[in-house]
Amino acid sequence: MPQPPYAVGSPEWWRDRLYRQLTERTRATDIYDEYYECEHRLPHLHEKAREPFKRLLRMSRANYCELVVNALAGRLEVAGFQSDGDGEADARAWALWQENNLDGGSQLAFVEAAIRGTSYLMVSPRPGGGFLITPEHPTQVIIAYRPDSPGQPAAALKLWLDDWTAYLCCTVYLPDRIYKWQAPEPKYGMSQGPEWTRREVTGEEWGGRNLLGDIPFGELANRPRMLQSGASELQSVIGIQDRINKTIADRMMTQEYAAFPQRWVTGMEIPVDENGQDIAPFNIGQDKILMAEEDKATFGSFPAAAPDGYLKAAEADVRDIAAITSTPPHYLLGSMVNLSAEALKAAEAGLIHKVYQRRRHLEEGLERTMRLAGIASSQARIVWKSPEWRTEGELVDALVKMSTLGVPREVLWERWGATPQEIERWRRLGEESLQRALSGDLAAEYGPKPPPVEA
Repeated sequence: MPQPPYAVGSPEWWRDRLYRQLTERTRATDIYDEYYECEHRLPHLHEKAREPFKRLLRMSRANYCELVVNALAGRLEVAGFQSDGDGEADARAWALWQENNLDGGSQLAFVEAAIRGTSYLMVSPRPGGGFLITPEHPTQVIIAYRPDSPGQPAAALKLWLDDWTAYLCCTVYLPDRIYKWQAPEPKYGMSQGPEWTRREVTGEEWGGRNLLGDIPFGELANRPRMLQSGASELQSVIGIQDRINKTIADRMMTQEYAAFPQRWVTGMEIPVDENGQDIAPFNIGQDKILMAEEDKATFGSFPAAAPDGYLKAAEADVRDIAAITSTPPHYLLGSMVNLSAEALKAAEAGLIHKVYQRRRHLEEGLERTMRLAGIASSQARIVWKSPEWRTEGELVDALVKMSTLGVPREVLWERWGATPQEIERWRRLGEESLQRALSGDLAAEYGPKPPPVEA
């Protein structure tokens, strides 16, 4: 039955509006998830040829989409938090990060953001105090922002299917209230939306107060634009991936049926069995010499088809993926022959630049998440592990040269790649060593020992 009209801004209005937007976004981004999981569309073939060659078509998928996503997500790793304060807030932020297992959880969110364009971190107050932070899938969460205040969330919807009850559940978050509904799982092909009813939770008031006083989600957007929250890394790759799959399928069919010279014979009568079926007069795999008694019999062979053209075409398409996505060519082609350190650095320059670009927007969602937890000020910043891979000798040489210019040791430690927690530990160990040296403990411990006293 059609839904009654709801007042703009009412909980029901937000529920239906966000549910429709979430459904449309999920339908549009499902294809990126399928390609990441190597569920590619089969290459197009003539209708009569498709069924016999289905086995070869399934073998023709070479999943470069997964490499493109993993090359980016593998360089996104949070190392800690840093602000201009005394460091107590940073320590509490890192403790909360570890308590919620976000070393791994953030990686899950980064991968989903690269695939579908966005993902989320949800902040929930714990009953006994503190906060629970969980990564949320972009098919289950969507946020609406105020049109008059960009970046300020107005409402959010969390949607999931309860496997225990087979009910579709949703929760609408407004800055001051939280509303919960449930509905029977929609059947495939239904034109109408779910028939929502209030979802009562024991011990909770329906439409209860939002304890955070804000929308409890931080959005991790991947390469957003002014009128678009985020975009998949695979948006421009799928067409090239289809071309590669088609080339591989053609090559495999060539290998199956034309990679070896095919023999032919004319002027020879083909024997038949008692049912009138032709009997093959030769076994090409066993017969070394083919002989026929007919005077007019003639033998010949077709030349074998070389796969070189297919290999070059596939390699050209892979290079297109590398150029468009800034993925190092040696990641995709797997060829590294006599490459110098400078050549490798130049090959990865595009990927490093892309990582820095993506981090700027991911930081906004991470910083908002920590602010919702009430332990990070607006001046706090995310400390990332360096996305550049350098040899230890190269790095040490650069740091030694920087130290001669008077660069503080803490800055050198940061350039080395130490986390804020490691830097604090090293500073404390250095102060303790200095204190022991000033008190004479080191001299007593490491200085010359007096000779033993003879009995």
